[in-house]
Formats: sequence, C-alpha cells, structure tokens
Amino acid sequence: MTMTSDPFGTLSKALWIGGAQWSGKSTVARLLATRYGLTAYHYDYHDARGHLDRRVAYRFRLHQTAADPDPEAVWVNTTPERMTHETLAGFPQRFEWALDDLRALDSARPIIAEGWGLRPELVAPLVDSPGRMVVLVPTELFRQHQIRQLPRASALATRVSDPVLAQRNRVARDRLVAADAVRSARRHGVRVIEVDGALDPDAVTDVVAGHFSPYLEN
Repeated sequence: MTMTSDPFGTLSKALWIGGAQWSGKSTVARLLATRYGLTAYHYDYHDARGHLDRRVAYRFRLHQTAADPDPEAVWVNTTPERMTHETLAGFPQRFEWALDDLRALDSARPIIAEGWGLRPELVAPLVDSPGRMVVLVPTELFRQHQIRQLPRASALATRVSDPVLAQRNRVARDRLVAADAVRSARRHGVRVIEVDGALDPDAVTDVVAGHFSPYLEN
C-alpha cells in the first residue's frame, strides 16, 4: 500500500471498474450503486468537464498553450499507435485528478469508481487486494455492435476534415488501449471480464457484483 493521502478512507474502501471504451462500465456502476445504495464516481464525466481547470494549469506548467490540441492533429493527422501512446502517457496525471475528487468523498459504503483511465497499474498500489477491481472489455463483435448502436461511439463530436479516417483512428486506438488494459490487469492479478452481448446489463452487473461480494456484504 502507498502512503497516498486518504483522509476519509475512501480510496482504501473503493471498488474499481476499469477497462475499455463501450464495454458497459458506466451502466454497471450505476446499476451497482442503485442495488446496493452506493455512490458511483464516473471518471469520464469528471475528466471531460470538472478537470478542465487542472488540465489548463498542467499545460501551463509544461509551457504549452492553454487551448485544446488541434482536432486535425489529434484525430486525422496521426496514427492509432501514436494516439495510444499519448493516451497511455496522459493517464497517470489524469488519475491524480480523479484521486483528488475521490478523496473528498466520505461514505460508510464503498464508492464505485469507473472509467477507462482507472488503470490496473495505477489502482494496484492503492488497494489491499486485486479483488477490489475488475476490467471490462468488449469482444470485437460487441465493440462493433456498440459503434453501430451508440451515437457517441459511431462518430466524433468534433468536426474534422476527414470524419471517416478520424473515426477509424479512434476505434483502432480504443482497441489498442483496451488490449493494454488487459495485459496490465493480468500482470497485477486483476480479473478481466469479457463482454460479448450475450448477457444484458443486469446480468453483467450480477457477474461484477458476485466478484465484489466480499466488499458489498460488509
């Protein structure tokens, strides 16, 4: 265990759901919160909105412009491999911002924290057991189903010169980031749950709840 500040014991009691985009992490966290009277922390929501000021300040410290990177450079004039490298390199700093959010929460019950930036290698030093985390990843068929069915998965919200290429780059990046999460989970003894669409969200939540049962029953 690290000596990371945890004034209310929130981090040590948290349950973590990491993994890939479009694997149902947010849905499972919401269902667990409803079933067991827990608080759910949605990393992606806070990272895209509540962390804006921290992101700007971080860029200033690195002597970078405060503006968001050019969408053409981010999505079009790049490669999935480069996007993956930059995404993985950014996770540790963004994780620290998420920890700041979580430290401020005080709950008698575990917090359910979910998001693709909650990486096994970052969570592992904070927990007393790898059983406090799961990694959800979609099969390739289910990934393609999500892309077809979810508007936010099927197209970028940002306008670019070549939206088809941008979307192809994003999907390829997400696939690579997911594969890296699986490798990290296996290195740290974290359970990987593959989501193939055969189970509905409630049934997937049953699987995750069964994994977390020692902590949910307390």
